[in-house]
Amino acid sequence: MARDINSIIDELPPERQARIASRYQALKRDVETLGELRQIAGKAQADVAAALKIKQPSVSKIEKQADMYLSTLRNYIRAIGGELELVVKLPSHPALHLHRLGDILEDPGA
Repeated sequence: MARDINSIIDELPPERQARIASRYQALKRDVETLGELRQIAGKAQADVAAALKIKQPSVSKIEKQADMYLSTLRNYIRAIGGELELVVKLPSHPALHLHRLGDILEDPGA
Protein backbone atom coordinates (compact mmCIF):
# COMPACT_ATOMS: atom_id res chain seq x y z
CA MET A 1 0.00 0.00 0.00
CA ALA A 2 1.33 3.45 -0.91
CA ARG A 3 2.15 5.92 1.84
CA ASP A 4 1.65 9.64 1.56
CA ILE A 5 4.51 12.10 1.95
CA ASN A 6 3.27 13.39 5.31
CA SER A 7 3.43 9.94 6.92
CA ILE A 8 6.98 9.49 5.62
CA ILE A 9 8.05 12.90 6.98
CA ASP A 10 6.40 12.13 10.35
CA GLU A 11 8.74 9.15 10.75
CA LEU A 12 11.90 11.24 10.27
CA PRO A 13 13.95 12.62 13.17
CA PRO A 14 12.70 16.01 14.45
CA GLU A 15 15.80 17.86 13.17
CA ARG A 16 15.20 16.56 9.66
CA GLN A 17 11.51 17.45 9.85
CA ALA A 18 12.49 21.00 10.84
CA ARG A 19 14.90 21.28 7.88
CA ILE A 20 12.20 20.01 5.50
CA ALA A 21 9.67 22.49 6.92
CA SER A 22 12.16 25.34 6.59
CA ARG A 23 12.99 24.46 2.98
CA TYR A 24 9.28 24.10 2.17
CA GLN A 25 8.61 27.61 3.50
CA ALA A 26 11.52 29.02 1.48
CA LEU A 27 10.26 27.38 -1.72
CA LYS A 28 6.74 28.56 -0.99
CA ARG A 29 8.02 32.16 -1.00
CA ASP A 30 9.31 31.76 -4.57
CA VAL A 31 6.46 32.57 -6.94
CA GLU A 32 6.59 31.96 -10.68
CA THR A 33 3.36 33.60 -11.87
CA LEU A 34 0.87 36.28 -10.95
CA GLY A 35 -1.78 33.55 -10.76
CA GLU A 36 0.22 31.77 -8.06
CA LEU A 37 0.63 35.04 -6.21
CA ARG A 38 -3.13 35.65 -6.39
CA GLN A 39 -3.84 32.16 -5.04
CA ILE A 40 -1.40 32.66 -2.15
CA ALA A 41 -3.29 35.87 -1.35
CA GLY A 42 -6.52 33.85 -1.32
CA LYS A 43 -8.16 35.80 -4.12
CA ALA A 44 -10.12 34.61 -7.13
CA GLN A 45 -9.79 36.24 -10.55
CA ALA A 46 -13.29 37.62 -10.05
CA ASP A 47 -12.14 39.38 -6.84
CA VAL A 48 -9.22 40.99 -8.67
CA ALA A 49 -11.48 41.98 -11.56
CA ALA A 50 -13.90 43.69 -9.19
CA ALA A 51 -11.08 45.56 -7.42
CA LEU A 52 -9.61 46.71 -10.75
CA LYS A 53 -13.05 47.47 -12.24
CA ILE A 54 -12.38 45.21 -15.23
CA LYS A 55 -13.83 41.91 -16.43
CA GLN A 56 -12.47 38.54 -15.28
CA PRO A 57 -11.06 37.60 -18.73
CA SER A 58 -8.91 40.73 -18.56
CA VAL A 59 -7.42 39.50 -15.27
CA SER A 60 -6.61 36.19 -16.96
CA LYS A 61 -4.90 38.11 -19.76
CA ILE A 62 -2.84 40.16 -17.27
CA GLU A 63 -1.74 36.97 -15.51
CA LYS A 64 -0.49 35.50 -18.79
CA GLN A 65 1.46 38.58 -19.92
CA ALA A 66 5.23 38.36 -19.97
CA ASP A 67 5.61 42.14 -20.19
CA MET A 68 3.47 44.93 -18.76
CA TYR A 69 3.53 48.46 -17.44
CA LEU A 70 4.68 48.89 -13.86
CA SER A 71 1.44 50.67 -13.11
CA THR A 72 -0.53 47.60 -14.27
CA LEU A 73 1.57 45.34 -12.06
CA ARG A 74 1.29 47.71 -9.09
CA ASN A 75 -2.50 47.92 -9.46
CA TYR A 76 -2.76 44.12 -9.74
CA ILE A 77 -0.64 43.66 -6.59
CA ARG A 78 -2.78 46.20 -4.72
CA ALA A 79 -5.93 44.37 -5.88
CA ILE A 80 -4.73 41.18 -4.18
CA GLY A 81 -3.91 43.13 -1.03
CA GLY A 82 -0.17 43.61 -1.50
CA GLU A 83 2.33 46.35 -2.15
CA LEU A 84 4.90 46.32 -4.95
CA GLU A 85 8.51 47.13 -4.09
CA LEU A 86 11.21 47.51 -6.74
CA VAL A 87 14.74 46.62 -5.69
CA VAL A 88 17.81 47.21 -7.84
CA LYS A 89 20.94 45.18 -7.13
CA LEU A 90 24.14 46.63 -8.54
CA PRO A 91 27.61 45.14 -8.16
CA SER A 92 29.48 46.62 -5.20
CA HIS A 93 26.39 48.44 -3.88
CA PRO A 94 23.76 47.60 -1.31
CA ALA A 95 20.25 46.92 -2.61
CA LEU A 96 18.52 50.10 -3.77
CA HIS A 97 14.76 50.54 -3.46
CA LEU A 98 13.04 52.51 -6.22
CA HIS A 99 10.10 54.55 -5.02
CA ARG A 100 7.35 56.10 -7.12
CA LEU A 101 8.59 54.57 -10.37
CA GLY A 102 5.51 53.76 -12.37
CA ASP A 103 3.23 55.89 -10.20
CA ILE A 104 1.01 58.36 -11.95
CA LEU A 105 1.74 61.63 -10.21
CA GLU A 106 -1.13 64.00 -9.66
CA ASP A 107 -0.67 67.57 -10.85
CA PRO A 108 -0.09 69.60 -7.65
CA GLY A 109 -1.57 72.67 -9.34
CA ALA A 110 -4.85 70.94 -10.16
